[in-house]
Amino acid sequence: MPAPRSLFNSRKAEILEHANRIAAERASWTDRNKAFYADDQRFMQFLVPKDARVLDLGCGNGDLLAALEPSFGVGVDLSPNMVATARARHPQLSFDIGDIEDPDVIARLAGPFDYVILSDTVGMLDDVENALSRLHQVCGSDTRIIIAYHSHLWEPVLKLAERLGLRMPQPPTNYLVNTDFLNIIDLADFQLIKSEYRQLVPRHWFGLGTLINRFIAPMPGIRALCLRDYFVLRSLKAPRPADLSVSVIIPCRNERGNIEAAIKRMPKFGRALEIIYIEGNSTDGTYEECLRVQEAYRGTHDIKVLRQDGKGKGDAARKAMAQASNDVVMILDADLTMPPEALPKFYNAIVSGKAEMVNGTRLVYPMEKEAMKPLNFLGNRFFARVFSYLVNQRFTDTLCGTKALSKRHYDAIARGRDYFGDFDPFGDFDLIFGAAKQNLKIIEIPIHYGARHYGETNISRFRDGWLLLRMVVFAFMKMKAL
Repeated sequence: MPAPRSLFNSRKAEILEHANRIAAERASWTDRNKAFYADDQRFMQFLVPKDARVLDLGCGNGDLLAALEPSFGVGVDLSPNMVATARARHPQLSFDIGDIEDPDVIARLAGPFDYVILSDTVGMLDDVENALSRLHQVCGSDTRIIIAYHSHLWEPVLKLAERLGLRMPQPPTNYLVNTDFLNIIDLADFQLIKSEYRQLVPRHWFGLGTLINRFIAPMPGIRALCLRDYFVLRSLKAPRPADLSVSVIIPCRNERGNIEAAIKRMPKFGRALEIIYIEGNSTDGTYEECLRVQEAYRGTHDIKVLRQDGKGKGDAARKAMAQASNDVVMILDADLTMPPEALPKFYNAIVSGKAEMVNGTRLVYPMEKEAMKPLNFLGNRFFARVFSYLVNQRFTDTLCGTKALSKRHYDAIARGRDYFGDFDPFGDFDLIFGAAKQNLKIIEIPIHYGARHYGETNISRFRDGWLLLRMVVFAFMKMKAL
């Protein structure tokens, strides 16, 4: 039975009175708990790039919003005293007084925003589902909702800390366990992209707390005990284009026998189809074959031929993607062990909005004989589990060469590449880590993996396996030990 409206009004009035009273003291509480707030801001800065359009709902004194350095930042809070404090501390940002559960307040905001932040706000809401549902109005297809809240496991510790004067006093808040919250997300037509858990020790402890939070707290099993829960969501109601053009990139080195076969087997899909061969210093005439095929199919296919001046598939893919002119970019290995006939599945996943990056997986359907050596199979399984943990999205085959994403999302990954650097000769992890950093929804599509019929593989399982182990450490430092 719904609670009487008067009960909601009474609770909201209590929250308002508490926020007005605490507004002048909030900064001093932040200073008193520097380790907690510094870690929280640091992780939010990892999730939200600089110069984004950011809306902070329940913004308090505006410190978090300011730390994100938005190009356009708007904060909304129920408390006039909090808003007055925020305006005085951060005059470069916009702050508004309002109840974010009021439809009129959300309707007057200048959306869409790139990011919508609710930091400790869901605990104050009368109806979390309805409040989230209204946020579709300020969401575009690329908007991300980021919700931060404390784990219910820490409730007794937090209440004790309040009584001892170690934590800022709190009004009555909602008791939300993660399963309840995930159910509410579904009801509100949002999709969870990833979740993260941080801060096992919310104190500095002469640097020991910081070390524990960076290197021990993120570990599997242990991280479920952390204080801070973060959820990244996207709207399932945001409009998405229904017909897109496609650029298929085919890196090729010593693949002369597969060049024309790729064209003959390539299905027609998308509003327009561009095929880009990028050749990598072959010794078997692959470049000349690419030029011959370009000329032979000039009347029926849009084919570009590029020549790589660097080394490695990653370098080739980055150069070709920079030259791609269509809405969706795909990578198809020139060995054709992944059938080109499957590419429309990747396209459909992007166009339907089910995914923002698609990764092929070779490890679901039975393979042709000799398609993958047993040691390679075991290595792929191992690294898939490790990288699933690192990026907080499920992977079964990180080394499948076939990937697809929109050109605008690739451009966003390229703009943020300085965070990781030029570390990946394969190209697979540059895209996987970049997509995870951009909070893209990643899904896998099973493919039928065939044996190579021309040439030899360029992969060395031992040399490249050692490189993958080094990448695991690299990714842990860049995505977990923040």
